[in-house]
This record gives sequence, C-alpha cells and structure tokens, in this order.
Amino acid sequence: MARREGARIHTRSSGDHGISRIHEPVRTCVGCRLRTSAAELLRVVAEDGSAGSAAVPDPRSRRPGRGAWLHPDPRCLRLAERRRAFPRALRVPGPLDLSAVQAHLDSDPDSGTPSASGSSPDRHGNLPCGSS
Repeated sequence: MARREGARIHTRSSGDHGISRIHEPVRTCVGCRLRTSAAELLRVVAEDGSAGSAAVPDPRSRRPGRGAWLHPDPRCLRLAERRRAFPRALRVPGPLDLSAVQAHLDSDPDSGTPSASGSSPDRHGNLPCGSS
C-alpha cells in the first residue's frame, strides 16, 4: 500500500513488518553527475525566445517541459557549461543562454556556500536532519 505526501511516497510491504519507508525522487546533477534528492537540486527548463533558446531556473519545479537538474552551486553550473550538458539534457539543438541561471545562483546567498555546521541547506532553506 502506498500513500503520497507531497513529493514523498510512503510504502509499506508485507515483508517490512509494519515499518514504512520514505521514497523521495532522486535526480542527477548535470554538472557534477552526482545523484541526490530532487529537493537539493535546482530544476532548469528551456524556453524559446526571440533571441534563441534560454535556460531558465525553475525553483518550484512547476514549469512545463523537460527539465535538467543542477546543484545550486556555481561550480556545478561551470561544469555543466563546459560539458555542454544543458542542450543535451533538455534536447535543444544549439547553445543555450545560461545568464538567467547564473543570475539566479548569484542572487541566492546560500547557493554553494556551506553553513557553519558543514551542511548546506536545500533549495527551501531547510538543513539536513541532525543539523542545527
């Protein structure tokens, strides 16, 4: 039996003896290629404009279309840019303008900077369990 709570799905199977497990969506960062929880990544979508295609940040993961996932860290953005990962992940022919994504990362004071406890908050500002 599965019960859905936001992005988390609680499942309980007969072999677990009543213990429920939480399944969160796992995505791969197009920059560093590390698999992590979708809550810790920034979704980026492609939009067509008059000047060509542009990558646009989607922090709430609500925009339509194919998405690419990125750690909110300028280092991952540079890696993704160098690897030409966004056009490939978003299936867009030609280069993408990444200035909106760069501006989003620059405007977020917590992006890419670890907190004093050594843990960085997710995109909602929540610290991992056990951090204060």
